[in-house]
Amino acid sequence: MNPGNDRVINIIALVLGVTMFMFGFLKFFEPFHSWFQVQITNSHLPGPAFAMGIAGELSIGSAFIAAFAARARLGRHRQKLVVATCLGLIANMCVAIYVHLQPNVPAGVLPLGIKPPFIPLSFLALAVWELVLVSRSQVGAKHKAGAVVP
Repeated sequence: MNPGNDRVINIIALVLGVTMFMFGFLKFFEPFHSWFQVQITNSHLPGPAFAMGIAGELSIGSAFIAAFAARARLGRHRQKLVVATCLGLIANMCVAIYVHLQPNVPAGVLPLGIKPPFIPLSFLALAVWELVLVSRSQVGAKHKAGAVVP
């Protein structure tokens, strides 16, 4: 694998892990708890979306942190964990983009009070970039091992 790519993969995983975990954790406290409730209610998402949103952010953040912290112990399974976590983050950010675009959701209850979905789009872009880097690392490892890559 490319050491430069590995370093970038590690940095992105750590940044995404800490920020996603932080976003989920803050929703247990006011005013973030109330703001998130307004986001869910005004987006006409089902009630369970509140708990699922928090659980999603906490689990995605934890998985990225685990992929960073236990990278040596996870070995070849690390890339699978990163890919699965990136896909979960992409799904989570699609919902966040939907929420940002709802006219009934006021900017005051969104992160940093920003109505356009710049923040979820940025996280989505980081997740896609991470997926690209991981897939390149996998292809590079297969080439070095002498495997035929379709």
